[in-house]
Amino acid sequence: TGAVASVEAAVPGGDARHVEASELPMALTRAEAQGIAARWLAEMRLSRESAAFALPPSAHPLGTGDVVEIAGEGCGGWRIDRIERTTHAQVEAVRCTPDLYLPQPAEDEPHLPGAYVPPVPVEGVFLDLPLLAGDEIPHAPHFAATADPWPGAVALVRGVEDADHRLDHVQPLAATIGTTLTPLAAAPSGLWDHGPALRVRLVQGRLTSAGEAAVLSGANLVAIGDGTSDHWEVLQFLRAEPVAPGVYDLTGRLRGQAGTDAVMPDIWPVGSRLVLLDGVPRQIGLPQAARGLERHYRYGPARRPVGDPSWRHEARAFAGIGLRPYAPAHLAARETGGETGGDLEISWVRRARSGADAWAGRDVPLDEAREAYLLRVLDGGTVLREVELGAPSYRYTVAARGADGAAGPLVVQVAQISDAFGPGPFASLTVQP
Repeated sequence: TGAVASVEAAVPGGDARHVEASELPMALTRAEAQGIAARWLAEMRLSRESAAFALPPSAHPLGTGDVVEIAGEGCGGWRIDRIERTTHAQVEAVRCTPDLYLPQPAEDEPHLPGAYVPPVPVEGVFLDLPLLAGDEIPHAPHFAATADPWPGAVALVRGVEDADHRLDHVQPLAATIGTTLTPLAAAPSGLWDHGPALRVRLVQGRLTSAGEAAVLSGANLVAIGDGTSDHWEVLQFLRAEPVAPGVYDLTGRLRGQAGTDAVMPDIWPVGSRLVLLDGVPRQIGLPQAARGLERHYRYGPARRPVGDPSWRHEARAFAGIGLRPYAPAHLAARETGGETGGDLEISWVRRARSGADAWAGRDVPLDEAREAYLLRVLDGGTVLREVELGAPSYRYTVAARGADGAAGPLVVQVAQISDAFGPGPFASLTVQP
């Protein structure tokens, strides 16, 4: 396999104040390329000497490119570069010597082949993520690939069936993907999590620490999940301490970023997947009409054919988590009837998937077609009441509670509804009688 290479030629002892460079798509040995560079350098030095002279009309056969000698000069030939014919021939020429074009003895450097790297299977991860920067395609998932050793660029192809493969994109760099070696318990979102370090082992790449300002501006963003395409928590970290080759301890975390606090489990067990969201994972070109439909994907080294054993196949369907509404915040309930009991006033605060960081407005923008919520009241796991609302509040009257038979502790759940996605994650609150 050929490789891109370069050679150079320089005047011995000269001051390299002027450099000429050229790129040529040619298949050459290094000795041949070195000879061309040396000849070009010599031609440039010779061409500094020029001559201008006139010839009679009898010199008509001469033309551009011909080499002439000046009588009595005795210093070699002159190549005609320009000739203008009027009543005589006005000639401009530069110095040349035929010795430059004679074959030069050269020994090519021996080529030592590198170590053979077998094509190993590529490890790929599909991530159906929420909006992170706000400019992503909401319904399109991400794909990240890695391998050890890295085979070079990795190609992802997709098709309705496992036959009509079309190239989706090529990932030139290895993604930073790892596996957790310690469990990670749930923690409140919006606060620094200073709990025990999360230890991870990476397949490729490395992790670095960052300051608080950088993290609050989006640095050190990772996704942790169970390997399925749509169950990921997005978190950030301040410090990455290397403890062994490819092993890091992550501390100073911000949990449940981008609305993933609602899907954070009680604990991420050992063996969970971790993917660094540094721009290497790219979105798949999935049409919006294909959201929720199973499609076939193959990925592997881009230099090898799709049917090579180093390629892998997966059939996946994606919900489009970027369209999923956030769970409401500040869910609260209070009784209005005093000690004897009365209506239950339930309220919450709406959240937004994008444009919610500004403090100028009184409320976050509504990034759905309409404001709608799904409210459920449960007793012992049984749904007593389910209503759809158009405002962030609900009065659960005494009469309604009696009709529903709500006697014991109640669980109130509220989710925002998207016309494109449906209900998002529920926020829950237990209400004691």
